[in-house]
Amino acid sequence: MSSLDEKEKHQFIENRSIDFIPEHERHGSVFGQFTLWFGANLQITAIVTGALAVVLGGDVFWSIIGLFIGQCFGAIVMALHAAQGPKLGLPQMISSRVQFGVYGACIPILLVCLMYIGFTATGEVLAGKAIAQLINVSSTTGILIYASFIVIFATIGYRLIHWVGKVASIIGIIAFMIILSQILTHSNFSALIAVQKFSWPSFLLAISLSASWQISFGPYVADYSRYLPSNTSSTRVFLAVGLGSLLSSQISMTLGVLIAQISQSSFVGNEVQYVVGMNAVALVITFLYFSIAFGKVTLSTLNAYGCFMCIATIWNSFKPNYQISKLTRLCIVLSMVAISTMIAVLGEHTFLNSFKAFILFLLTFFIPWSAINLVDYYFISKEECDVAALYDPNGKYGRWNSIGIGCYVMGVLLQLPFIHSKFFTGTIAKKLGGVDISWLIGILATAMIYYFFAKKAQLRATSKLRFE
Repeated sequence: MSSLDEKEKHQFIENRSIDFIPEHERHGSVFGQFTLWFGANLQITAIVTGALAVVLGGDVFWSIIGLFIGQCFGAIVMALHAAQGPKLGLPQMISSRVQFGVYGACIPILLVCLMYIGFTATGEVLAGKAIAQLINVSSTTGILIYASFIVIFATIGYRLIHWVGKVASIIGIIAFMIILSQILTHSNFSALIAVQKFSWPSFLLAISLSASWQISFGPYVADYSRYLPSNTSSTRVFLAVGLGSLLSSQISMTLGVLIAQISQSSFVGNEVQYVVGMNAVALVITFLYFSIAFGKVTLSTLNAYGCFMCIATIWNSFKPNYQISKLTRLCIVLSMVAISTMIAVLGEHTFLNSFKAFILFLLTFFIPWSAINLVDYYFISKEECDVAALYDPNGKYGRWNSIGIGCYVMGVLLQLPFIHSKFFTGTIAKKLGGVDISWLIGILATAMIYYFFAKKAQLRATSKLRFE
């Protein structure tokens, strides 16, 4: 290995963007995947997500069970995406060009960008409140301070993101032990669990909340495993990412369920202050505000970094020879964070209801993409990818892939009758009493439809080659 290669491998500020990571630059450990996703999910937004299961009508016992079922389902999906990273050495969304074409992949990528902006905005609301309380400034000022940290971390890139994940894991464990001790102090745990009033709409809502939480990581999870050596065990990556995300999310959401039950209506609109206010010790209160702000940095940085990757991928589709510089990276990250910050400031006081509607509606667009990507990678392409063709509109994967795009549109349309959300409620969802099973229909139906058409096209292409 040359001294230049060694320098590239150990450089703290990342130079790579959407290009293939050569073997001599690969680094990191599987355990780093666990700590990254454990730290990313052990934070306040996950608490709020769990709390929604109770705030919107669920009981404690069945909400926790429902959240765990959705967690398991969603973690399997997102971890299957993560296992692609070391094998392909590519960001997640650029590999979608295999299924959608070089230009066609821009369709789901644009929607992914909206997701990143939305999640960053919600994170800024909660972390901004924590910073405001910590240093005694307005919530808007807290949001702006928090936004500046996101820009710095996302611009520096991969190594810093993983380091922040490790630190966030340690801080998060300490903070959540404090919060749990306060829950046990303020209430009778056995009495909380004894609250049982099962209803299908509430139970399925809990499943949908946690499943959508996990699946929403799918479009960028491989971005953070792509630097691992290509011979890294896919099973180990799958388990590290899946367990890290599942365990921390379930811990966070379970605490959210318990807090929502204890607080009744006082939690809504006052999420950060209520969680911290459960403790009366000044030093502990300060630490909790800090942990909330720092815990959100990890996930918001993932969102900003992922958005940069997506925009760079779209840019590369039409400007394949343009090299993404560090200045370009900074400008893209600044623009994305500026938009999310504006949304955060304007939507600060309507956070909880808007957030619930946002994360559930996301499933409509990401379930079909996820199904297509996973079916193609594991059953059609069989983990093979022509990297050079991904960057060539005239290459193997073409500009537009009618099968991928068509199945994606069908997957979205098939979900519509089953959707129950603030934005749209389908006819079947109404007949089911508001039960939303669109995500389940979307992933199963899209997977089967895509497999049928893609396999048929593959067999046709194989037969054609035999006769030529």
